[in-house]
Amino acid sequence: MDIQIKKGLLEVCVLAILQREDSYGYKMIRDISDYIEISESTLYPILKRLENGQCLTTYSVEHNGRLRKYYSITDTGRERIRSFIAEWSEIVRVYDFIVQEEKDE
Repeated sequence: MDIQIKKGLLEVCVLAILQREDSYGYKMIRDISDYIEISESTLYPILKRLENGQCLTTYSVEHNGRLRKYYSITDTGRERIRSFIAEWSEIVRVYDFIVQEEKDE
């Protein structure tokens, strides 16, 4: 998969997870990995970019004597998901066009 497409999809996947519930890095990797390949080295820059874009916020919770960083979606993050869903119909039309061209050949 093209790296730029994958990066955009991963951002929305992270936001979708956080829309369900607040979460932390390792759990997000586990949850996303069922659908698309992701590693820690990919996830954490995405989380930082989303935080800088005000799509999520962070807070810490003590777990087994250590602080665990949790991520929470913001209204801006929810709007990013809505925008992605709205844009998806255009992506599907382009995909259908490309597939049809292949079938016609």
